[in-house]
Amino acid sequence: MSFTEWLFSTYPNPKVEGAWGPLHIAVLLLCIGFIVLTSLLFRRKSERVRYGVLLGLAAVIVLLGVVRRINGFILADELTLQRALRILLPRPGCAISCWLVSIALIVRRRFFYNFSAIVGILCATIFFAYPSVGFTNELILFENLYSIVTHAFFLIISVCFITYGFTEFRLDGIFREGICLAVMLVYTFLEVYLLKIDPDPFYFLRDNEVQEILGISYGLYLPLYLVFISVYIGAFYFIPRLSARRRSPKA
Repeated sequence: MSFTEWLFSTYPNPKVEGAWGPLHIAVLLLCIGFIVLTSLLFRRKSERVRYGVLLGLAAVIVLLGVVRRINGFILADELTLQRALRILLPRPGCAISCWLVSIALIVRRRFFYNFSAIVGILCATIFFAYPSVGFTNELILFENLYSIVTHAFFLIISVCFITYGFTEFRLDGIFREGICLAVMLVYTFLEVYLLKIDPDPFYFLRDNEVQEILGISYGLYLPLYLVFISVYIGAFYFIPRLSARRRSPKA
């Protein structure tokens, strides 16, 4: 295998059942270890130090994304506008999460840290629970490395936004995260119906992969999906509130 075959992922790479194999488990344990260890080590460090750690991880995500997009343009047989948009824009939810955590470190606003952490943790959890890329080939070519590293890093960044103290989930400020969610939903529908660059970025349309795994009808899947998302997002705001109420001294 030559370097170009590795870089462009053109070398024959048979599919394997890599989910919950040694590499998958090792990467997940490394992510958890990094989050716990650095959260403990940096808790007394300045915000500048903690920010620098996350910025370094985000820089790796951006660098890998740039290389992958360059590869996409080089390998494109026919470069149409739709093809160019598929290469340039973040399409699935995990790619959107990569952009969100990177943008959050540029914007440096608490509400955007909140929003990117919520989306990033959800997407990373779904990926590591049932990875469909990265770990599913015999060899670790660039595409596999890109998938594994970016998913691991945006998981770490998303959780560390919380453990490093960059987030603050307050009900009186939830409308700003709600605006971010609305913008993301609009972008998602544009991806699917106008740009036609991704069939279902967040697995909410009929006959998606998650629905097939669960083996249920769409009439049952969609209400369960909406309830799950509502409970998941609400937990970020109500759990800290309930915890603070329990810790507050009684009159």
